[in-house]
Amino acid sequence: MNFGPVAVREAAGCVLAHSVKLPGGALKKGAVLGVAEMQRLIEAGIHDVVVARLESDDVAEDDAAMQVARALGGADADIGNAGTGRVNLYARHAGLLMLDAARVHAANAVNEGLTVATLHSESPVALGQMLATVKIIPYAVPRAALAQVLASLRGDAAPETGRRALRVAAWRPSATGLVMTRTAETADSMLAKMRESVAGRLEPLGAGLLVEDTVPHEPLAVADALRRMTARAEPPQLLLVSGIAATVDRRDVVPAAMVMAGGRVLHAGMPVDPGNLLVVGELPGRDAPVPVVGIPTCARSPKLNGFDFVLRRLVAGEPVTPAAIMAMGVGGLLTEIESRPMPRDPRRRETNNKPGA
Repeated sequence: MNFGPVAVREAAGCVLAHSVKLPGGALKKGAVLGVAEMQRLIEAGIHDVVVARLESDDVAEDDAAMQVARALGGADADIGNAGTGRVNLYARHAGLLMLDAARVHAANAVNEGLTVATLHSESPVALGQMLATVKIIPYAVPRAALAQVLASLRGDAAPETGRRALRVAAWRPSATGLVMTRTAETADSMLAKMRESVAGRLEPLGAGLLVEDTVPHEPLAVADALRRMTARAEPPQLLLVSGIAATVDRRDVVPAAMVMAGGRVLHAGMPVDPGNLLVVGELPGRDAPVPVVGIPTCARSPKLNGFDFVLRRLVAGEPVTPAAIMAMGVGGLLTEIESRPMPRDPRRRETNNKPGA
């Protein structure tokens, strides 16, 4: 593509780079100059204009933007109209936005004029919410660069994945069981606060509490409660356990109860703060294993914490593997929760700033 000033009489078929005010109305940037437009410019005393002249190996901005949008989105995204080199993508249903960030990064690294901007991966999205925008910066891009971007987004180098770079994992109806533990000193208000917090997190995801139980903070009592829930005629698809005390070891009450109930602990702890002391396990189910989450005590607060990351993946039907949990550390430093026993306030933290420390 050639770009720069040219004589109006030589501008036929060129794209006007900047809007020009004329009697009777402006010629807008992006307009393709034909005989009528050139005549208006000449009559207004304008003899030179800045234009883009496309060459045979160029792809016009709107065409290029639409091709990129189609390579990025699939069955989970509605693609908007192209205009001024931009195409937006919108969620076709509510759920969890899942991105192959490496493929998006690879696409954006090809050519400065071809850009893809998205929401953060694993963002919860509503029906119709914008997920991404494709913007072509110049009026055209080289066909070879466009082909490379399309290949990056399609994953041509790794076709075995079979998944789009952008998809929305829809929320699945998830009847949930909640087990809470208490000691003799536990206030009813504390249990009510956790229950309200859990229900408030499930509701936006299209999930809800099916069955609840409150038992002593002992492994056998928790294990019995879990077994009763999985033995129901209509068992929950997800089990949550809120221990009145934080889990600090795989042999602590909540993970020990998972094993005692016939299940296993998949991962204890996560690189997300607040939320470090979360536990993920599973129990045998009739058709498939039932996920079990030991909720960190910070989840009594409605503020975002590591439990939200795991809960969203489970309700969206995405696997919660140890690798997935350990990958949550980047971006895992969340807003402080005031009730925590060791706040981050530098005036209250212990420091070790001695030379050589």
